Amino acid sequence: MEGSTVYFTTFKTNYNENLIQKLHRLMKQAGFENIDFKDKYAAIKIHFGEYGNLAFLRPNYAKVVADYVKELGGKPFLTDCNTLYVGSRKNALDHLDTAYVNGFSPLQTGCHVIIADGLKGTDETLVPIDGEYVKEAKIGHAIMDADVFISLTHFKGHEMAGFGGAIKNIGMGCGSRAGKMEQHCEGKPSVDQSACIGCGACYRICAHQAPEITDRKAFINHDKCVGCGRCLAVCPKDAISADFSNSIAMLNYKMAEYSLAVCKDRPCFHVSLICDVSPNCDCHAENDIPIIPNVGMLASFDPVALDQACADLCNQMPVMSGSVLDDNCKEHGHDHAEGHGHEHCHTDGAGTTDHFHMTHPDTEWESCLAHAEKIGLGTRQYELKKI
Repeated sequence: MEGSTVYFTTFKTNYNENLIQKLHRLMKQAGFENIDFKDKYAAIKIHFGEYGNLAFLRPNYAKVVADYVKELGGKPFLTDCNTLYVGSRKNALDHLDTAYVNGFSPLQTGCHVIIADGLKGTDETLVPIDGEYVKEAKIGHAIMDADVFISLTHFKGHEMAGFGGAIKNIGMGCGSRAGKMEQHCEGKPSVDQSACIGCGACYRICAHQAPEITDRKAFINHDKCVGCGRCLAVCPKDAISADFSNSIAMLNYKMAEYSLAVCKDRPCFHVSLICDVSPNCDCHAENDIPIIPNVGMLASFDPVALDQACADLCNQMPVMSGSVLDDNCKEHGHDHAEGHGHEHCHTDGAGTTDHFHMTHPDTEWESCLAHAEKIGLGTRQYELKKI
């Protein structure tokens, strides 16, 4: 497969062009106007940030993308799916409240917000892909209804996947609650009986009679359970949870296959901003010191090449003093010269730096991009064009 083109610009500006204008120029040069938006619905997939987190992308960037779509005759909407874990975005009402608190209202972004998998995270489209690990991806319905798909990603560290890039934003982010569970685990939820009140909501939603209630406490018969995850969405006490038992590699493989389900058979465009590179996902209700300085903005039609380019650029950066990455470097006896991009705290056998692995040593991200390339989502080979 030939290399893909990834367009890149730094966050440096001058008196003639601000960051909003620069992002628009980046997208234009990357070929955004080659997409036919006329009277088309365009889903802009973004992470609205958990309540209390301040590392998420500013809504100003989302407005640039939405306004550009409208300029080209399209109908944009910002979207994300509900979370599997308990937090401020586990249902559409709380999710919208959080999005608005964090600045993603129609007044500020110029377009509406649609939570793609509905009120309780059960509004999904089953997308056949016949992958090695996923046969039928469970994607938020509104995302699959769109004619054009755009990912707007905050590139950052991640405590499970190594980093959170375009593929994470697309694959995990576009999965319904059941889709997220399928990616995270083998699909067999369990009940915390100390929290269960025996209301029977899980029993009533299940098509396979897997939940059973004895002495006003539910438990799930895994012989009957098919792992759809609907019981997680309806439990009023959040007493049902998934068993996060998969390896990191399996998570990465499934995310790649879910991304393919989202992107195949329609126009797609991908933007990633490497700024406020927090060590953990924006799903956290807090954010820590960035692990590296801000890098820049990137755009491509290829999400695999985009993630690879982002990782490579990040790994050329110096380590931020006082960050988790800095602490881990010192703990493991790795010297790094702050402010010098060629001095790094972790290398593999080939001498390649990997800040993300050092930030979370029990993670790796290579298997995700390798599998994404294998299944035809894109290529890791790229040409970086600086503007």
